[in-house]
Amino acid sequence: MKQQVKELLSIAWRTLVATGQVSGADPADPQVERARDPAHGDFSTNLALVMAKAVGGKPRDLAARLVAALPASDLVARTEIAGPGFINFFLAPNAHLGLIPAILAAGPDYGRSHVGAGKRVQVEFVSANPTGPLHVGHGRGAAYGAVVADLLAAVGFNVHREYYVNDAGRQMDILAASVWLRYLELCGEDLRFPANGYRGDYVWDIAASLHRDHGDAYRHEAAEVFAGAPEDAASADERDAEGNPLPGAPGGDKEAHIDALVNRAKELLGDNRYRFVFELGLNTILDDIRDDLALFGVEYQEWYSERSLTEKGAVNRAIERLREAGHLYERDGALWFRSTAFGDDKDRVVVRDNGQGTYFASDIAYHMDKMERGFDRVIDIWGADHHGYVPRIKGALQALGDDPAKLDVLLVQFAILYRGGEKVQMSTRSGEFVTLRQLRKEVGRDAARFFYVMRRCEQHLDFDLDLAKSQSSDNPVYYVQYAHARVCSVLRQAAEKGLAVEPSPGLTHLEHLIESHEQDLLKTLARYPEVVETAALSEEPHQLTHYLRELANDFHTYYNAHQFLVADAALRDARLKLILATRQVLRNGLQLIGVSAPETM
Repeated sequence: MKQQVKELLSIAWRTLVATGQVSGADPADPQVERARDPAHGDFSTNLALVMAKAVGGKPRDLAARLVAALPASDLVARTEIAGPGFINFFLAPNAHLGLIPAILAAGPDYGRSHVGAGKRVQVEFVSANPTGPLHVGHGRGAAYGAVVADLLAAVGFNVHREYYVNDAGRQMDILAASVWLRYLELCGEDLRFPANGYRGDYVWDIAASLHRDHGDAYRHEAAEVFAGAPEDAASADERDAEGNPLPGAPGGDKEAHIDALVNRAKELLGDNRYRFVFELGLNTILDDIRDDLALFGVEYQEWYSERSLTEKGAVNRAIERLREAGHLYERDGALWFRSTAFGDDKDRVVVRDNGQGTYFASDIAYHMDKMERGFDRVIDIWGADHHGYVPRIKGALQALGDDPAKLDVLLVQFAILYRGGEKVQMSTRSGEFVTLRQLRKEVGRDAARFFYVMRRCEQHLDFDLDLAKSQSSDNPVYYVQYAHARVCSVLRQAAEKGLAVEPSPGLTHLEHLIESHEQDLLKTLARYPEVVETAALSEEPHQLTHYLRELANDFHTYYNAHQFLVADAALRDARLKLILATRQVLRNGLQLIGVSAPETM
């Protein structure tokens, strides 16, 4: 409906130009917004205020000329000029009736558009280190990223979904060492597991598979493994409630300790056997992540390996480009990127004094590679704890000669779980966390997907597990799904009574939809394409969840106030067509969120 109002304004403007009342500037896309207050009509435009200076004259005078030049339309009942020159449009009571056959004809395509014009957009999301199962924090990034990608595709962008696999670096070495140490315990070695190792049950599972398949082939005595290693720090279970080490607990450096154990694993196992343990841990967890995300309804076009950046020389090439552009300098044996020149709070190391590249160097190369792949726009979805990383990545792109404006970084806050009104405590390194798989099994995929995107990504999310499982109108996903199921129930009742459920063609009988609840429902249905477009372009999936709750509320209110299977065949046909259109929009919206539309509940 907004588009039709825009077209009327465009015709009016061309009429003023043709009659010599205005000249010069041509408003290619007049701004039209829905009125927030029904007293101000259905739509409003500031066209006269925007164009008055360009054409000369007062905004209200230009508004009056525009109103006089508007072509006759069955859609508009009347217009009024408000304030300094706004034009308010009041739609005719039957203006929205044509929407019903349009929705039924378009079916699953209703709400989709071509505003993206096929531009290539990469959305990279989740990209969690494959050092353990996905937890509920990753789940929010997964749901948010998937819906952003699907919304962009729905409005015509060519979307490439990507997971960046951090399959190199220190954390992966710590995982390999953790697996090996647990393996040694299964071989009968008595050792103290490092405070900074990965402690989850999944590490035991990987170690058990290594032991089951290879026996003692990878065994070394614990004394040999720990010889010369710096003293470890106290682990979490060796500290009191205030975090102080218990009597007898070590008080050393946990970082130096785990690094020493990683080096001993490499020395004692040798390249081939160490690589086998490393790959076993990586592939086991990565396969689990792939499976977990697929069951959560998240699919990718590409799983991009961090190691591939080094293998194809991208990291070295990025460093050389920065060096040639004069943005690197040496200090204390390391190579530094002058990121303070681009808004960062301090310069950053790209090559350590031991000659090893940093995570930051790989990230620079990865984003350089994204730009080289020719994406018109790149969207990174990161955890909120990465906020300080944004200026240095954008600065690196600028230093490389790329356009940092092409990169859009969206930060997702952590999800806090509540059960029985109590906060669920979690610690990733210790292995005490709720996995995404556990959440999905407890509340279901639909509730998890819907709850995760109900708020802006930068806002904290309190996830009430009890509410997500409840079958009541207080549960938003249940409330929306129940509206869809109620329409299906009405259709089943009609079939059981032998009443026709096939809608009549076009506008037939729709003039009978005169009740206020019907008009409200029609107006809400008309907003759907605008909501999809706005949610996509602003990267705000919560706009769609809010809309679906409003649509469900309008339908439930209508359902409770009126009978659909009435004796009057014409009225019955009109109401069935209206609820069929409602069902289609509910189904389309739920699909974009990755939520099912059940026919029975």
